[in-house]
Amino acid sequence: MIEQWFPNVNWEKMWTATGETLYMSAYSTLFTFVLGIGLGLLLFLTSPGQLWANKITNVITGAFVNIFRSVPFIILIILLLPLTNLLIGTMRGPDAALPALIIGAAPFYGRMVLIALQEIDKGVIEAARSMGARTSTIIFKVLLPESMPALVSGITVTSIALVGYTAMAGVIGAGGLGTLAYLEGFQRNRGDVTLMATILVLVIVFVIQFIGDFIVNRLDKR
Repeated sequence: MIEQWFPNVNWEKMWTATGETLYMSAYSTLFTFVLGIGLGLLLFLTSPGQLWANKITNVITGAFVNIFRSVPFIILIILLLPLTNLLIGTMRGPDAALPALIIGAAPFYGRMVLIALQEIDKGVIEAARSMGARTSTIIFKVLLPESMPALVSGITVTSIALVGYTAMAGVIGAGGLGTLAYLEGFQRNRGDVTLMATILVLVIVFVIQFIGDFIVNRLDKR
């Protein structure tokens, strides 16, 4: 029955493309999570009244975050092609998409991390400081645990955005469902191929959202 609805779909290519999309999304999400938390903590801790209060560092980091989260992703891919070629050795394939995916998403997530940290009760932080807690203790015992539900919610949103970014990266041959939909579907006028690729992207998004919501509900103490 499904072959009748999707007569032009090469299922081997479709599953391979799905695997490439999952690969790009998973790796970029992992690095985005780590780098985004680093950026968010740096923005928070260097803001006025915080442990590492430093106006210059805060302004420079904020400018970096604002610039890279404002550049349209398709333009960012093109701008980063020389860097991608230097790091990966090629400008095509799933690995070649990772630098642009990470650099494009980490500042966006870093801003969400900052918002999550700013929502923590200041009294909790002051109590830890008054007891002589070291900065590392405050970060890992207060800031991150208290903001973890918001951090997970933020990385869920970012991960879903990254799935969409992988589809856009397909336009320049990054692989995945985006490349398949563009080359095999759009350019060859095979609507069923594009439709199936879209359905699989939606399935991935729904699964990510379900997992994210489940984890947030388990972490939320309210």
